[in-house]
Amino acid sequence: MMNRKLFQQSFFTFLLLLLLGLSACSTVQPWEKGTLARPEMTFGGDALDTRYTEHIYSSKEAASGGSGVDGGGCGCN
Repeated sequence: MMNRKLFQQSFFTFLLLLLLGLSACSTVQPWEKGTLARPEMTFGGDALDTRYTEHIYSSKEAASGGSGVDGGGCGCN
């Protein structure tokens, strides 16, 4: 009795995850690739913003290394 219920729950969970995974698949059409190639669509599109973000991160974490920025927790180098 309990094994059947566990099997049903597992099966429906697997089916739900499979449907969710398949719904996320999409194909990029050739005319859409130009939009995705714009600099603002990249993770590091703006160099000044990236440097500013790294400076704030290193100041808050009071850590050095990993991003090439040294300094203490006060934000002054």
